Amino acid sequence: MTKRLFGTDGVRGLANHGNMTAEMALKLGAAAGRYFRREGSGASTAHRVVIGKDTRQSGYMFENALTAGLTSTGMNVLLLGPVPTPAVGLLARSMRADLGVMISASHNPADDNGIKFFGPDGFKLSDEAEAQIEALVTEGVALAQAENIGRAKRIDDGLGRYIEYAKTTVPAGMTLDGLKVVIDCANGAAYRAAPETLAELGAEVIPIGVGPNGRNINYLCGSTQTDACARAVVEHRADVGISLDGDADRVMILDADGKMADGDQLMALFADRWKAEEKLRGQTLVATVMSNLGLERHLGDHGITLHRTKVGDRHVVDAMRRGGYNLGGEQSGHIVMTDYATTGDGMIAGLQFLAEMIRTGRAASDLMHSFDPVPQRLENVKFGLGTAPLDLDAVKDAIAEAERLLGNRGRLLIRPSGTEPLIRVMAECEDEALLHTVVTSVADAVRAAQ
Repeated sequence: MTKRLFGTDGVRGLANHGNMTAEMALKLGAAAGRYFRREGSGASTAHRVVIGKDTRQSGYMFENALTAGLTSTGMNVLLLGPVPTPAVGLLARSMRADLGVMISASHNPADDNGIKFFGPDGFKLSDEAEAQIEALVTEGVALAQAENIGRAKRIDDGLGRYIEYAKTTVPAGMTLDGLKVVIDCANGAAYRAAPETLAELGAEVIPIGVGPNGRNINYLCGSTQTDACARAVVEHRADVGISLDGDADRVMILDADGKMADGDQLMALFADRWKAEEKLRGQTLVATVMSNLGLERHLGDHGITLHRTKVGDRHVVDAMRRGGYNLGGEQSGHIVMTDYATTGDGMIAGLQFLAEMIRTGRAASDLMHSFDPVPQRLENVKFGLGTAPLDLDAVKDAIAEAERLLGNRGRLLIRPSGTEPLIRVMAECEDEALLHTVVTSVADAVRAAQ
C-alpha cells in the first residue's frame, strides 16, 4: 500500500495549500480516530487522544479541524496547547491515550505546518499504519452515533508533567548550579518548558527565542540558524548554549566561544560514555545515511558499530526497536535515547550534555569534539512540483560521472527531501577540491534539467 499524504515525518506542507488544509485535517482526524478506536470497548469515554502543537498561527486552525474529525468518530480529545513534540509521545503513553497528535512543521518556516501521529506506545506510526490511515481518508469513515460523539477539553498540566519527567533524566542529586546556559527556543514549542526546566535544576538561564507571535518560529533563531545563540553565549559569557528547533525535537550545542557541535558529535560523546558505563545496547549506534564518515570511523575505533538508516528520526527509531538498541539520531540534531523518550528530544539531549559537563568538570568545548569530520558538502536544489529530476538521463549521467570521480575516496548521496520540494546533493571526501566539483556538477545538472 503506497502513501501520498505522509512524507518523511507525517503530513507537512504550506498551510492552506495542497494537503495542509483544514478540510484535510478534519479527514485525517476522522480517519485516525476510526483507525485507533478500539471497537467493542464500550462507551466513548474509553477512547482518547492527546493533541499538542507548536506556536504557528495556523496551529489554531488545524487543532480545531483535527478535534472535529476525531470527536466525530467517538474520540475524546485532550488539548495540551504548545508543548514539545516529545511531550506528546510521553503523554500519549502516560495518559493511556489511543493516540497522540503533534501539529508542527518542526524546523520549517512559519507558513508551513504539519501533522504527526503517535501510537498508544508513544512511538511514531509505522509506514503500514500511515498507509491504512491514508486509505481511510480516501474511502471515508463511518461516523459515531450521536450519543457517542466525543468531547474535547484543555489539559492545563501537560507541560508541567513533561518538565517534571525531563528533570528525572538528570542523575539523582545532580544540580546545574554554577552553569550559565543560553537556551534558544526558536520562538517555538519549548519557549516555556526549556527555560523552566533548566532554572529548576539550578542553572543560570539566559533565554532567547521565547517570544512567539505565531509568525516568528525558527526565524533567525533555533537549531538551523544558531548565530543568535552564538552571539548571546559570547555576550553573556555563558558556559554553553543549547539551541532547539521549533518543536524541540532537535538540538545543537554551542561552546563558550559560540562554536557549534552537530548531532554527530553529540552522538559520539554519548555513545562513548554509554559504552564505558556498559549502557550501550548491542554496542551499536543508529544514525542515518547523512551522518559523517568521520563518526563511523571514530565509532569503529572504539568498538562501536554504526547502523545506518534512511533519513528521518522515525526510521532511526524503527531500526533501534528492531535491533534492541537504545541510542541513535541524526546529524541534524535529532538525538534519540529510548531509555528516556520515544522520539528525538532536544531538551533531554541537552540535559544529558549538561550532566556530562557537571560529571566531568570539563568545558563544553572539550566535550563536543570527539572526532574530526571528513569534509562534507551539501547543496539543496529546488525543483518544480510535478517534476522528477532524478529520473532524467542528464541527471543520471552527472551522478554516474560524480561517482566515478570519487571512486573509493569518498561517498555521494542524492535524495529528494521528504518534507520540501528539494533535491539534496551531499558528498564526503578528504579532497575538498574534488568534493566541490562533484557536488556542483550534480546540483547544476538538476537545475538545468527543469
